[in-house]
Amino acid sequence: MRPTADSLIRPSDEVAEALDSGAPVVALESTIISHGLPQPRNLQVARELEEIVRSAGAVPATIAVLDGVARVGLSEAELERIATEPGLRKLSQRDLPLASALKASGATTVAATSFLAARAGVRVFATGGLGGVHRGWTVDQDESADLDTLARTRITVVCAGVKSILDVPATLQRLETRGVTVAGYRTDEFPGFYLHSSGRPVEWRIEKPEDAAAVMRGQDAFGGQETALIVANPVPEDQQLDPALHDRVLTEALAAAESQGVTGQAITPFLLDYLVRGTGGASLEANLAAVRGNTALAAEIAAAWSRS
Repeated sequence: MRPTADSLIRPSDEVAEALDSGAPVVALESTIISHGLPQPRNLQVARELEEIVRSAGAVPATIAVLDGVARVGLSEAELERIATEPGLRKLSQRDLPLASALKASGATTVAATSFLAARAGVRVFATGGLGGVHRGWTVDQDESADLDTLARTRITVVCAGVKSILDVPATLQRLETRGVTVAGYRTDEFPGFYLHSSGRPVEWRIEKPEDAAAVMRGQDAFGGQETALIVANPVPEDQQLDPALHDRVLTEALAAAESQGVTGQAITPFLLDYLVRGTGGASLEANLAAVRGNTALAAEIAAAWSRS
C-alpha cells in the first residue's frame, strides 16, 4: 500500500482534538532539544516551552520524526526520547521522505517543522532564529533551506530574526524576492537573534497579536503564492547578548572557521558553538530568552487567530 499524508504525519490526540475544535495550537521545533542544548537542560527547556504555550491557553505541538512517522505533538515519553536518544538526525524538509522510507528518527529543523505543521493544519510556529543567506554567498552560494520552505508554506513564524552569524541584509533581500511577508513586532528594526536589533530596518510594524491574525486573514483572502508570515520579535534589551562581546567573538569565530576550512553544513554549528564557548554561555542564555518570548507571543497570536 502506498503511504499517504495521513499515515506519515500523525498529530497527537490532543493536537488533533484542538485542530478539530478550532482551539489555538503552536508548533515547536525539536532540533533545539536534540542538537541545541546539553542534557539534561534540553528536556527541561522543552517542557518549559510547552508549559508557556499551555499557560496562554493554547496547545503545544512539538514536532519530530520517530521511526519514520512525523509526530505533531509529542507525549512525555517521546519528548524524553528526542532529548536523550543518541544519534538522532537533524531533518530538513528534503530529508522527510528518506526518514519515512528508512523508518529513521530525527529532530526537525525550521524548514521541516514549518512544512509538517502546515500539512497538519497548524498555522503558528515559534522558534529562536531562522536560517538564511550565509556570509560569503557569492563564493559558495550557501543558503538555508528555511528560506525556500517559507516562500511556499502558509505558516506564521514567530522568531527573533535570523541567526546573527548570517548575512542579514542579504537574507532580508532574499525574503523580499521570494515574497515572504515580514513584520516587526513593536519594532522598526529587524531583530538580531542574540541582539535586540540587527541595525537593519523592517518596513512593516505590528503592535498586537490581533494584528498578526489580521495579516494572516489577509494572506488567505488575497490568495496567490502560499508564503509565510514572519513576525520578528526582538529579545528584550536587558536580556540580549552584550553587542560588543557578540561582535568580537563572532569575528574570532569567522576567522577560526576560515583557518580550519569549515564550510557547508558544518559552518553553522561551528560558529554557534564557538559563540557559546567564547561568551561563557551568555549567547545560549540570550537564545533561550528569545525562544521563551517568541513562544509566548506565538501562543497569543494562535489564540487571536482561533478567535478570528
